[in-house]
Order: sequence, then C-alpha cells, then structure tokens
Amino acid sequence: MEDSNAWISMREDRSFHVRYRMEASCLELALEGERLCKAGDCRAGVSFFEAAVQVGTEDLRTLSAIYSQLGNAYFYLHEYAKALEYHHHDLTLARTIGDLLGEAKASGNLGNTLKVLGNFEEAIVCCQRHLDISRELNDKVGEARALYNLGNVYHSKGKNVASAGTHDPGDLPDDVKNALQKAANYYEENLTIVTELGDRAAQGRAFGNLGNTHYLLGNFRSAVLAHEQRLLIAKEFGDRSAERRAYSNLGNAYIFLGEFETASEYYKRTLQLARQLKDRAVEAQACYSLGNTYTLLQDYEKAIDYHLKHLVIAQELNDKIGEGRACWSLGNAYTALGNHDQAIHFAERHLEISREVGDRSGELTARLNLSDLQMVLGLSYSTNNSMMSESHVVENSFNGTRPRAGRRHSMENMELMKLTPEKVQNWNSEILAKQKPLVAKPSAKLHFVNRLKGKKYKTSTTSKVLQDASNSIDHRLPNSQRVGLVSCGDHRLHSSLSDQNYGKHIPATVHFTLTSFKHCGSVKHAESSILQLSHGWCQL
Repeated sequence: MEDSNAWISMREDRSFHVRYRMEASCLELALEGERLCKAGDCRAGVSFFEAAVQVGTEDLRTLSAIYSQLGNAYFYLHEYAKALEYHHHDLTLARTIGDLLGEAKASGNLGNTLKVLGNFEEAIVCCQRHLDISRELNDKVGEARALYNLGNVYHSKGKNVASAGTHDPGDLPDDVKNALQKAANYYEENLTIVTELGDRAAQGRAFGNLGNTHYLLGNFRSAVLAHEQRLLIAKEFGDRSAERRAYSNLGNAYIFLGEFETASEYYKRTLQLARQLKDRAVEAQACYSLGNTYTLLQDYEKAIDYHLKHLVIAQELNDKIGEGRACWSLGNAYTALGNHDQAIHFAERHLEISREVGDRSGELTARLNLSDLQMVLGLSYSTNNSMMSESHVVENSFNGTRPRAGRRHSMENMELMKLTPEKVQNWNSEILAKQKPLVAKPSAKLHFVNRLKGKKYKTSTTSKVLQDASNSIDHRLPNSQRVGLVSCGDHRLHSSLSDQNYGKHIPATVHFTLTSFKHCGSVKHAESSILQLSHGWCQL
C-alpha cells in the first residue's frame, strides 16, 4: 500500500512539474512576444503569442491577456478579421471567469475593431457595454475611455455617411448631424472626467476630436476654441506633431469663417513645423493650402510661389495626383494674372497627368480650361484638333452634357487640408500614390477667383474636406474591403493636413509596455498573478 501511495505521489509530482514547465513556457513565450511588439516587430510578436497559446495554460486570466494582446497586434497589422477573432476569445474568457473589468476592456477593443470595419451599430453596442460596466465598477478611467470610444464611433459613422455625398461642413443631412452631435456630446462627457482626473494628454486628444466634430457640424467658432485648447496642451507636452495638426485644423476653420489672413498665418506655422519635422508630404500640403489661401486673397504672385513649391515636392515624391493638383492651381492663378502662355502650359500638363492617372473628371476639367483659354486668345480649335475631338468623346461619356453650369464654381476643387486626428502616425511618402484622384470642377471662364470673395464663400463655393481614415484616427480599409469608411477626428480649397497622406491614413502609433500592451492608448488591466501581461487597448 505504501509503495502504491508513493507511486501515486510521484506521478502527481511529475504532473505538477509538467504543468509548471508548461506554465513557465507559456509565460516565457508570451513575454517574448510582448518584447518583440514593444520593439515594433508585431509580426514576430504574433508568432510568439500564438506559440504561447499552443503550449497552453490552465490560468484563464493569463490566456485572456494573451488573447487581448494578439487582438491588438493583429489590429496594428491591419488584419482586422484576426483581431476580431481574438478579441472575441478574450471576451468569452472574461465572461466565463466572471471578470467584469476584463469584459469591459474586451468589449472596448471589440468596439474599436468593429468601428474600423464599418460595423458602427455593433461597435456602439460593444462600447456601450464597456461604458455600463465601467460605471457599475465606478471605474472613472474606464468610463472616460468608453465615452471617448463612443464619440469616435459616432464621429466615424457621421463622417462615413457624409463622405458619400457632396456636402460642405455644416450642410449635412439630419442623420449625419445627429451622429456628429452625439459624438460631440460624448467627447464633452469624456472631457469632464479626464479634466477631473488631471489627464492633460487625454484632454488634448478630446479637444482635437471635439474641434474636428464641430468643424464638420459647421460650428466653426466652437471648432476654433477646441483647437486652441488642443494647441495649448500640445505645447505643454512639446508635442510638435500635435501642434502642427492643431495649426492646420485652425487654418481650416478660419477659411470657413472667411478670415483668410488668419488662416494663412496658421498654415505658415504648419509649414514651418512640417519643415522642422522633415515631413515633405505635409510640407507639400501646407504649400498647397497657402497657395489656395492667397488665391482667395487675390494675391496671385504669392499663390503661384506656393503652388510652385508644392509642385516641386510632389514631383520629388512622385506624387502624380499632387502634381496634377498643383498644375491645375497654377493654371488658374496664371489665368487670373493674364499670363495665358503659362496658363496653357499648366493646363496642358494637368491634362496629361489626368490621362496618366485615369482621372476622367480631371481630364474633362483640363479640356474645358484649355477651351476657355483658346477662346480668349482667339485660337482656332483646329490648332488642337486631336484634343478637341477627344473632348466630344469625353462629353458624351458624361451623359452627353457639357457641365457649363458647374463652371460658376471655379475653385470648388480646392481641398482643405485633411482633418488631423489625434493618435496617428506621421505620413509616409509611399502612401502618396494611393490618394484619391483630383475631382475638379470647371472654372467659370476666366474670372473664377472674384466669385470667391465675401462670406458667401464659406458655405457655397467650397467643396467638402476629403474624408480620411479617424480619429480621425482612422485605420482605413481599401474600398473593396471595407463596409464603411472609418475615421474619428482628433481628426476643397485646401488639402486638410493630417498625420496621414492626402487620402489615406496609416496606422496609429502603437506603444507596448510590459504591464500594459497599448494600441492607440491604453489602460492597465488587472494583472495576472503569474503573467505580467494585461489586456490591451486598440484605442482609436
């Protein structure tokens, strides 16, 4: 009997040591995965996390934390289906073990992932669950984050619907206004709590996003007030990227207020910071915005100077869309000065680039501009027979109608610098080629600029801001893959500067720490007694 008991005891000891080694191996693999993610190698980190899952652990809290980090890593890698899968696993485990705090954070991560996929209604449900649990637990930090996330979802929802139309800021359908107003309300609630908590960084993000929301709603004075606060906080932290974003957003708001001189000063500061940060893409956009602002001020010499600077950088970055936009703007400015030779040169270059990139609308605009110039110079259409004959083909493709009426709105194509969301990475010149083609509207014969003077401009002759991917912060999927556009603000006369490219966002900065895996901001999860990994946040 004693031998039997000893044998059983030995077997139990072996089993314990196997389990211990398994737990230790799982822990080691997971910690190495976290280290790699912190170093910026998320792909390798994912391999270690998945190996840890394969080894297994009996500690469900540890496994839940690993699932959370896997979800965040895949989110960063833009593999949103995988991110969704692991955040679902995390949520299931949290509910299984009755971990309310873990359930709240998993719900928040799910909500953010669903937002990126354009599933806004499901995202709202998840973020609301996060908010409800946080309030139940009297978790003020969690409550603040849930409110911020809800603001982001409603901002993205409103912006997604607005982007499908041709609306100017403030000129929006009721459903869009309702969504954006809810976003503003949630940001205000978030601000109240983070102010109580003394979290200045969170206040800065909220002010930035609130400013962009008011901008879209047409509340330009409120947008200015919010962005001024965002600017103040950015300066406190010495965050020059956030400072630059605030300057560009202030410039955008003042354009719509008709205060072009003030707008130009903010764009100049944007340009100065872009040069200090050595961000050529943003520098190009700032030059473009300044060129368009001086066009509104009818200072065409300065406008040309900035558009030429934009052109040089666009060519340097092999940004064909930007190059075409610069040529279009230069053609208009030279036309206003009566320099028709240069105007024709740039109009022809705009036509060439539009053909090259397959921009049918830009091609039509260039043809119309050339036609106007030829009439002014008394040139016969036969001097460019091939061009004019092709023009009829293009006209037929537009329902057989030449859009003469649209020529009253000559500068409508000028684009505001993109809303600059909070928590987004600096742009990469490789993204430049992926931006949307220029959608130009024909000029009003040769006197297009005069039509822009006066307050009427801010509501009638400015086309909408190009939509992004954020928070504005936004992670964007290709058109073929996304259910809805994603973006939460912070976040066409000028190209609205953002920490993205002219048309697309790149991933938000991700920070990894040993005790808190962060994606776009995070809050520490209750740490496992074994594993110092915590649930992370894909906080947009």
